[in-house]
Amino acid sequence: MRAEETPLLLDTCAVIWIDSGEPIAQAASQALNAAYAAGLDKYVSPITAWEVGMLVTRGRLKFRIRPQIWFEQLLALPGMALAELSPDILIGSSFLPGTPPRDPSDRIIAATARAFGYRLVTRDRVLLDYAASGHIQALAC
Repeated sequence: MRAEETPLLLDTCAVIWIDSGEPIAQAASQALNAAYAAGLDKYVSPITAWEVGMLVTRGRLKFRIRPQIWFEQLLALPGMALAELSPDILIGSSFLPGTPPRDPSDRIIAATARAFGYRLVTRDRVLLDYAASGHIQALAC
């Protein structure tokens, strides 16, 4: 499968960054546009909902609407889909090869990308380094 045909999984930081209208890397923008043009879904993990809730609770992220509504609106965008979060993925996040991220959310996102062959769109340096080691596909945004 060519890179442009690989489904994309948006990391929490990527979703927040894109939603806030901040500029993203040209390669990430092109991949998102290509996925949209090809009618491919872009995926977001359910763990992103939890991470967003935690960021709002801690005052590190502010919304004008409740985080639940924000997440529902995110999923309602054309071509956006909820990635599966099964017990297999959760257990698999405990057995990632190499030197995986220590953060449980990052491990779950990495395990999701591995399980479904998604290319992860992220700004998270730890996840990008994990991808550079060959364990997942990632694209810096």
